[in-house]
Amino acid sequence: MKIFVTGVNGQLGHDVMNELASRGYEGVGSDLASFYSGIDDGTAVTRMPYVSLDITDAQAVKQVLEDVHPDAVIHCAAWTAVDMAEDDENVAKVRAVNAGGTQNIANVCKELDCKMLYLSTDYVFDGQGTEPWQPDCKEYKPLNVYGQTKLEGELAVSGTLDKYFIVRIAWVFGKNGKNFVKTMLNVGKTHDTVRVVNDQIGTPTYTFDLARLLVDMIESDAYGYYHATNEGGYISWYDFTCEIYRQAGYATKVIPVTTAEYGLSKAKRPFNSRLDKSKLIVNGFKPLPDWKDALRRYLKEQG
Repeated sequence: MKIFVTGVNGQLGHDVMNELASRGYEGVGSDLASFYSGIDDGTAVTRMPYVSLDITDAQAVKQVLEDVHPDAVIHCAAWTAVDMAEDDENVAKVRAVNAGGTQNIANVCKELDCKMLYLSTDYVFDGQGTEPWQPDCKEYKPLNVYGQTKLEGELAVSGTLDKYFIVRIAWVFGKNGKNFVKTMLNVGKTHDTVRVVNDQIGTPTYTFDLARLLVDMIESDAYGYYHATNEGGYISWYDFTCEIYRQAGYATKVIPVTTAEYGLSKAKRPFNSRLDKSKLIVNGFKPLPDWKDALRRYLKEQG
């Protein structure tokens, strides 16, 4: 099986390529840069085929995918700078990537009759209430430009294809690139105390674990909408930070604050990012490990 992966210079795309290699699949990676610019950690991704691709260029997408002719596309590429997406000069760019680029890929996948797996986000919901969001829930009310454009990407995929997976994730951390864990570790080195919000609730997602699930999915025909984060229950960013420092052996004091006390960011964040993942088990997929175990393995990997 040949799989085309977008966004391989990011956290998830990097790990997906390595997972494909570990199973003996032919993976072809792509990103906007002219060459692979992720971390050079000696893993398979640094040795696998790479194609520079601007997904907002419909003709380029058509040419590259027709040349590669994959059996499946795992679409990890996205504009993920949530606050920058709110700037007036960026809104059209964000939509061109998250919605238009996704539509371009879906169109060619339909032509080639290949599977498509699209990574989405908890931000497609308004984050109200305390009940976990169901994967097939259609009560979309994004709070920000990022969430709205990712929703438009979802609709592009589901409105174009039959053979698709839409997988919503949240609170992502991985080896390649920036993330919350790295930020908190860096802050904890230089500060005696940190203030972290305790009224936004969800569950972390380790890209190494998620990559395994995504490849499991494209090996199947169990199409549809899914939610995928690590197991271990729902926590706040405050809870997550406390565990990061506990496992890392930091003495940094963590002070819980509300989102209002912390101060408003450009983009509104959902308070309720609880994602119901039971559909994974119903359809025969193995859930991701406990988030504390994922964090332990990640910190060990980071040294």
